[in-house]
Amino acid sequence: MADTTGPPTGNSTHTEAPSGIDNTSPRRSSWKCIGPGIVVAATGVGAGDLVATLIAGSNFGYTLLWAAVVGCLVKISLAEAAGRWHLSTGRTLFDGWASLGRWTTWFFVAYVVVWGFVYGAAAMSSSALPLQALFPDVMGLESWAIACGLVGLVFVWFNKYAVFEKVMTVLVGVMFVVTVYLAIRVTPHLGDAFAGLLPVLPDEKDSVLNTLGLIGGVGGTITLAAYGYWVNAKGWTNTGWMKVMRLDNRVAYATTGVFVVAMLFVGAELLHSANVAIASGDKGLVQLSDILEAEYGTATAKFFLIGFFATSFTSLIGVWHGVSLMFADFVARYRGRGDASGAEVASGERERSWPFRTYLLWLTFPPIVLLFQGEPFRLIILYGVLGAAFLPFLAGTLLWLLNSSRTPGEWRNGLLSNAMLVLAGLLFLVLCVKQVWDQPWSEFFG
Repeated sequence: MADTTGPPTGNSTHTEAPSGIDNTSPRRSSWKCIGPGIVVAATGVGAGDLVATLIAGSNFGYTLLWAAVVGCLVKISLAEAAGRWHLSTGRTLFDGWASLGRWTTWFFVAYVVVWGFVYGAAAMSSSALPLQALFPDVMGLESWAIACGLVGLVFVWFNKYAVFEKVMTVLVGVMFVVTVYLAIRVTPHLGDAFAGLLPVLPDEKDSVLNTLGLIGGVGGTITLAAYGYWVNAKGWTNTGWMKVMRLDNRVAYATTGVFVVAMLFVGAELLHSANVAIASGDKGLVQLSDILEAEYGTATAKFFLIGFFATSFTSLIGVWHGVSLMFADFVARYRGRGDASGAEVASGERERSWPFRTYLLWLTFPPIVLLFQGEPFRLIILYGVLGAAFLPFLAGTLLWLLNSSRTPGEWRNGLLSNAMLVLAGLLFLVLCVKQVWDQPWSEFFG
């Protein structure tokens, strides 16, 4: 969202793209090029995000529709900034972080180790829930979860970005059709929905924090940082692709907005009007399928469960690919091997490297233990704190990088970009402080 959008000026970031792609001339925005945005939208919107939106609609009706829209705008600014860093400098985001000091490396390592361990189990369980509901007599939840993790591992291990993107696009299509169908099926009151675009807070306790949570809670965490890597993996490595990247990014969060608004409609019409409560977490979507079956029949309930699976599984394989790509970049730079550039990511070498595949294994096999033994208390607290801290870290470091000499002058932040990143940083900092405050630290140290 920089204020300048001109074509490249012949700087050193013009690198040769792989596979014969002509990457030396400016590119116009083209719908045919859309791809990384679809991937980041699919990965960022998980089952937990849909539940959070459902519950917001259930509790407040259409009142917080405006907050969902603001949340998408905030995420657009973060993803655009990450993509702009990759294209304008020709360097990866981790290379930028490393230039800010060792503390960024230590934070990143702690985050990907603890977060990846717990997230792996959560993603596998989330993907397994709708499958168990669809095929209750085939096998148990743990077995379905392990199967989902192994399928994700094999798929990402043996396929490069191009195939990964195509599969994600198909699954996003399924998500889109299901959520839009449900939104139409519940017959939303459009007058109330338009009124919900006015920034009004619910007249209830903790309404401010609930509103901030909805703004900040839907549409990705580390996947926003992975966006720049997917941009490079697509073959976009210089400023000639800047306009295409911006169109791609806007499509990503317009798609996210459709998912969020559709599920808020379902929450407002199906749950709020009937005063029905569902559980937080992924199991709330299984409850919703039961409600849909009672209201609209078995076919609608099963259709929804297919969309639920698409939502969960895209998050699983998206993280398996995107965060493994970031981890491979971290290891390459730490060891002083390989070029920490967008061209290196575009070449596909990162996807074939042992660090990429090692992190894939880390996301898949150690978390299986959690599926059978439950979630370790202290580890879950650390997971929550590190997860809450990542987006303030991302917003703050992007502000630093894109306002410094590390970024070519033409592509540094403008007033709008700075305002949006500051807004994002403050929003996520408040949510981070709340998350840290709410943890049972006395039990942690007890």
